[in-house]
Amino acid sequence: MTSPEFIRTVANRYASQLQLCYPLTSASFSLAKTIHSHMVTSGFHPAGHIRNRLIDVYSKSSRIVYAHHLFDKIHEPDIVSRTTLVSAYSSSGDIKTARKMFEETPFSIRDTVFYNAMITGYSRNEDGHACIELFRRMLREEFRPDDFTFTTVLGGLALVVNRAMQCKQFHCVVLKSGAGFVTSVLNALVSVYVNCGSVFEARKLFDEIKEKDELSWTTMVTGYVKNDELDAARELVDGTSEKLGVAWNAMISGYVHRGRYEEALDMFRKMYFVGIKMDEFAYTSIISCCAHAALFHLGKQVHCYVLRTEAKPTPGFLLPVNNALVTLYWKCDKVDWARRIFDNMPVKDLVSWNAILSGYVNAGRFDEGRLFFRKMPERNHLTWTVMISGLAQNGFGEEGLKLFNQMKSEGFQPCDYAFAGAITSCAMLGALETGRQLHAQLVRLGLDSSLSAGNALITMYARCGVVEAANVLFLTMPCVDSVSWNAMIAALGQHGYGIQALELFEQMLGAGISPDRITFLTILSACSHAGLVKEGQYYFNSMHRLYGITPGEDHYVRLVDLLCRAGKFLEAKDVISSMPFEPGAAVWEALLAGCRTHGNVDLGTQAAERLIELMPQHDGSYVLLSNMYATAGRWNDAANARKLMRDRGVRKEPGCSWVEVENKVHVFLVDDTVHPEVQAIYNYLNKLVPEMRRLGYVPDTKFVLQDIESDHKERVLSAHSEKLAVAFALLKLPSGATVRVFKNLRICGDCHNAFKFMSKVVGREIIVRDAKRFHHFRDCECSCGDYW
Repeated sequence: MTSPEFIRTVANRYASQLQLCYPLTSASFSLAKTIHSHMVTSGFHPAGHIRNRLIDVYSKSSRIVYAHHLFDKIHEPDIVSRTTLVSAYSSSGDIKTARKMFEETPFSIRDTVFYNAMITGYSRNEDGHACIELFRRMLREEFRPDDFTFTTVLGGLALVVNRAMQCKQFHCVVLKSGAGFVTSVLNALVSVYVNCGSVFEARKLFDEIKEKDELSWTTMVTGYVKNDELDAARELVDGTSEKLGVAWNAMISGYVHRGRYEEALDMFRKMYFVGIKMDEFAYTSIISCCAHAALFHLGKQVHCYVLRTEAKPTPGFLLPVNNALVTLYWKCDKVDWARRIFDNMPVKDLVSWNAILSGYVNAGRFDEGRLFFRKMPERNHLTWTVMISGLAQNGFGEEGLKLFNQMKSEGFQPCDYAFAGAITSCAMLGALETGRQLHAQLVRLGLDSSLSAGNALITMYARCGVVEAANVLFLTMPCVDSVSWNAMIAALGQHGYGIQALELFEQMLGAGISPDRITFLTILSACSHAGLVKEGQYYFNSMHRLYGITPGEDHYVRLVDLLCRAGKFLEAKDVISSMPFEPGAAVWEALLAGCRTHGNVDLGTQAAERLIELMPQHDGSYVLLSNMYATAGRWNDAANARKLMRDRGVRKEPGCSWVEVENKVHVFLVDDTVHPEVQAIYNYLNKLVPEMRRLGYVPDTKFVLQDIESDHKERVLSAHSEKLAVAFALLKLPSGATVRVFKNLRICGDCHNAFKFMSKVVGREIIVRDAKRFHHFRDCECSCGDYW
């Protein structure tokens, strides 16, 4: 019979061997399993403390199945083993099993540590309400909370607190318990005040902490940063001699997120000079700073410094830093460099893949982007959104909508940003009915209050010709930003409501929204479309004088266009000569277009020469020049311009118009013979024209830019793509329905005149969106007032 002394000796030996498993490493589980196997084969039955130690090692090695199997063999498990398993299941995210074990534990053996384990589990799994409720139950059941209890439950409270009164009530509980002098508890309480937005109370409590540790300072600094009080955070950091790396990192990150890039860089330099070791958080923030501020060379220097100083970086260091570097390089137009970093990364995650995809999409390299998208090992909502939005914003609206539908078919519920991308596709295509369906889906999903989706809807309705719906949406949005105002101002301007656009701009200023460079682009466009020359000049001059915004070339283009549309060529030339940079192709194109409209052939020829010199492969330059000559009757010069275009291999973009009927888009070309109902369309037009003539319509043959007989000119005019599209819509749409037609080029002058009379004959509103603006034809009038 084995003596008690021998059993004690064996037990002590196993206990000392299990002690070798601590601290826990990757080999701890194997060692514990070996010791456990030896116990079983030798016939040794471990006592409670040895079993508990085995359960602890298995649990902390993420081998909960082994731990629970051993636990089930215990006849009456004690509170230590139960606490260990509750903690293990909580740490693994299986809070349901942890709660089941908690409830099955007899009340008689429970203690404070046991409650702490369950409270910690709720806190770690971000269930703040359950955390607080269990704490209240603990008090009701007369278990005395310790310092760890308060620290943990305060962490749970920080997840759900939203009123200062809740913080103060819990503060009183802490003081009454006698834990009001414990630094860890006070740190947690400071964090609760911070999360509630009560920064003043947090700072007051912070100042009362007698023995501040690193966490005290870090909590207060990060609290200031979180609540956007960066100056107060900086003052606190500068006022301590502690080298608080986490606090400095929080400051740098805060500066970057608020666009205060110079201060972020200054903080990073000081961090280096005071000897605080840089970690992945510091490097990631400063590289992101360089990416957002387009500081390519500085970002490259940081990259070199990382390579030189980090001899053996861990995977946990490399992954976020490399992801930030990938973003830096593609944002600085170095997509191939970004791809090389990506290809050489030892570890990649979905962020890495999405970063490269964003680079290809933003660079307009869609062939590579599509290929990369297809071979991604996994995708998330951001992946789909990047592709859908990129396609929509770069002219691939139909493909963007197809991808949106594919996203849903693969089980992803689109977020508001994905919806915004799909709605933008509808805006580009003029697909009103599809846009309305997406709007209805947004409402059904409760995403209609989204700012990004709302802004996209404003643009969609405006670009589909329903400016009234855009205005109603703008007025009913729960919150608006500068993008919303810009979108609505642009909508009014595009539809010819220049005065209303200016009034809305003044309302924007009255609401305290500062205009940006996009705002002034929309205002200048609105003035140009409405012929508001003085107003446009005033707003252009006020950009820098009142708002500190330096006009870019795009603003000068709008101003030149405004003056040329009004025939003020001397003033336009003065503007061009006063530009602080060499005028680009867009400036000369605006001048040429104005000369074509007003027949200023000499100046137009000069503008065309400069335009062709800058963009020899741009078809619009030759077409405008040829049309200007043709309108002036200079047929030889027009033919020479066309010949020059052919000799240089430049192909003219064919004019086309399209209309949506019964959820299908019908496209028409000039002199179309392909559409299955084209003969019916020509027959219908032949019936309409005599009625239009009786009202005073006379075909304007000067818009036939060919030297042919008069009768033939009228036949050419009748076959213009916009006329065919409008006639088809009139044939197919219900009686009284508004006709909405879209054209890729500028509307023909004769068609513009014809639609005025046509709207009177058929008693309908006809809306045409061309490459420049909208025209609303009602009762023999156009919304543009014939100023276009």
